Amino acid sequence: MRRRDRRGRGMRGPLAPPGLPISRSRAQIFDDLVLDAVERLERVWARELANVEFLVEDVPRVLLGSSVEDGIPFSRLDRTGPGRARITVYRRPVEIRTREPEEMAYLVYDAVVEEVANLLGLEPEAIDPES
Repeated sequence: MRRRDRRGRGMRGPLAPPGLPISRSRAQIFDDLVLDAVERLERVWARELANVEFLVEDVPRVLLGSSVEDGIPFSRLDRTGPGRARITVYRRPVEIRTREPEEMAYLVYDAVVEEVANLLGLEPEAIDPES
């Protein structure tokens, strides 16, 4: 049995058409920032990043034995097998620590560069001298 709201208007539609930038959620915008960072690095490091999977999660899982004093990470590197790895970027810790979209884009890029540097055993400056 379907019910309508009290005034009989039913469900409201979206506030903006799907094609406009305003209709994108914060999670979708963050995903695009991570994709932009990965694409920027793949221009130079395509062969090294071929077997790397990039993920976005809202918050890091709490590990047993870790404390809040260790800090909340922006990203994480997991080696999943020989020559394979997974880099996860956490959306909420980055959003909480930034105020401007440009600042968030920079922090996302910096987190991805740092994890790629850890993966390849290089300094972050060697991965991207401009950062």
